[in-house]
Amino acid sequence: MSGTTTAAAALRRRAAGAGANRWAVLVVLCASLLLVAVDATVLHVAVPAVTEDLRPGAMELLWIVDAYPLVCASLLILFGTLGDRVGRRRVLLLGYTLFGVASAVAALADNAQVLIAARALLGVGGAMIMPATLSILRQVFPDRRERALAIGVWSAVAAVGAAAGPLLGGFLLEHFWWGSVFLVNIPLMLVSLPVGRILLPESKGDSDGPWDVTGALMAAAGLFALVLGVKRLGGGEAAGSPWTVLPLLVGAGLLAAFTRRQRRRTHPLIDLRMFARPAFSTSVGCIVLAMLALVGLELIAAQYLQLVLGLSPLDTGLRLLPLTVAAMAAGLAGARMLRRFGPRRMVSAGFCLTAAAVVLLTGMGGRDDWPLLLAGFVLLGFGLETTLFGAYESMLSEAPPEQAGGAAAMGETSYQLGAGIGIALLGSVMNAAYAPGLTGVAGVPASASSAASHSLGEAYEVADRLGGP
Repeated sequence: MSGTTTAAAALRRRAAGAGANRWAVLVVLCASLLLVAVDATVLHVAVPAVTEDLRPGAMELLWIVDAYPLVCASLLILFGTLGDRVGRRRVLLLGYTLFGVASAVAALADNAQVLIAARALLGVGGAMIMPATLSILRQVFPDRRERALAIGVWSAVAAVGAAAGPLLGGFLLEHFWWGSVFLVNIPLMLVSLPVGRILLPESKGDSDGPWDVTGALMAAAGLFALVLGVKRLGGGEAAGSPWTVLPLLVGAGLLAAFTRRQRRRTHPLIDLRMFARPAFSTSVGCIVLAMLALVGLELIAAQYLQLVLGLSPLDTGLRLLPLTVAAMAAGLAGARMLRRFGPRRMVSAGFCLTAAAVVLLTGMGGRDDWPLLLAGFVLLGFGLETTLFGAYESMLSEAPPEQAGGAAAMGETSYQLGAGIGIALLGSVMNAAYAPGLTGVAGVPASASSAASHSLGEAYEVADRLGGP
């Protein structure tokens, strides 16, 4: 009897992640997350090189950048809840495989259409990987204090990955062609597959009742249509255009129908009662806002440093390095700050620092003011990572363990949704401020002015073709 009890207790500890291996599991999960997060921004510094090589149109260029976060955000709920049913490790390992294959296709793409398709496939792989990492972390760290430290490391890797993307992209572009920013994923995925299979524990959620496939597809289609509508606005499409309004209406309608369906089902895909908890719903909103600021501002900064200041891709990545270091410092200090201040004060302070950084960065002009950039990026990295840490910790602690996959999917949907909206929204603001300045330029044909108004990169190409001052 005693031996049986001891064996059962040991089995429970192993299932919950208690034991020395949980820190090895954290390393594997963070390595997985790093690749997915890096891929969201690694292409930013490569945009000029891709434009020169593949000659995509303005809308194709937006799709090349946005296809990954758009598809990833759409499918996170589907794969997060699927992992709760069939096993989170199984979905994660399948995501590794798909991510590696898609990376090879993207690296060898010879036209814009193939690259867009490969980026979309990368989004599918990312949607399998991201919620699985967070839900497995929730299972292997049942103790809240240890989990706070693990989330600090995890969220630091998420922010650092997004911030380090331009640095890695800049280094690779300095020595290789633009496809190398994707090719680097393949050996890392080949290592992650066997290591993940050996080290990662399998875990499932509450599998009572059938999996709501229809609901999962409704959520995916609704999120896709909603972000597509916002993305078209970011591409300069008129707000009243049917190609903008229709996706927004379809997306909102599908998500409303999905919500109503989940409330009526005995075994819902996602327990929407979690949103009745203010801490959970507020955390989701804060993650959206933080990622909107991080990815949108980073894309603008990468283009500003290259196209306005004339820096090389590697120099651009190095200029963004203080943001990465500050985010890492905030993540590592997050557990201590959480014990002292609590998640509410952390999120509030993080947003205040972010606002101060944005105000500071508005002082950038046509000359290289590196002290201003340094101060702005340090404040931005520390502020956004502090916000993300407090929001993720609060969200996971509010969710019941059996709903870890669904809660992680909501958190990661917020992450990718914020990234997609940030690119579209801030891209729209940039276009609104930039395009009017190129209408009716003296001595320049109207067709050339129209082409140059799409982006600063295209303006440089038009100027090269025209010649003269």
